[in-house]
Amino acid sequence: MKKTFLTSVFCFLLHNISCSQILGQTNEDITVEEATVKAKMIIQEIFWNEGNIDGFMGEYWQSDSLKFIGSKGITYGWQKTLDNYKKSYPNKKAMGELKFTIIENKQLSDNYILVIGKWELKKDKPSGGHFTLIWKKINNQWVIVADHTS
Repeated sequence: MKKTFLTSVFCFLLHNISCSQILGQTNEDITVEEATVKAKMIIQEIFWNEGNIDGFMGEYWQSDSLKFIGSKGITYGWQKTLDNYKKSYPNKKAMGELKFTIIENKQLSDNYILVIGKWELKKDKPSGGHFTLIWKKINNQWVIVADHTS
């Protein structure tokens, strides 16, 4: 159910995140679930930019069935994905500053949301690319169950 009012209430309840960050400049009519996922991605940016990979990974499904697809192939499992992040980004300087740009945020069903976007890391040697995330509602919580990042 698309309700701008409910989305506004949801935004009000979130600390340190403005509604304009979640809704965008157009105040698009999105579902509460889509707004929840957008807010979680903003929280991920905040954790990353604080140098907190553990916090960043809090939005991923803590399961051996999590799939992360990157340039080196498929990684299965939350712990292995966390370990790979920590190996690739050993400190805050190596992590740089992360910025997500959401291109599409679409609720596919009551339990699945697809997010397509761009990522950018600002650091000594900037990098970036695109991602596709599949979010699933598990135990009434939205978590990333598949991440394809290039």
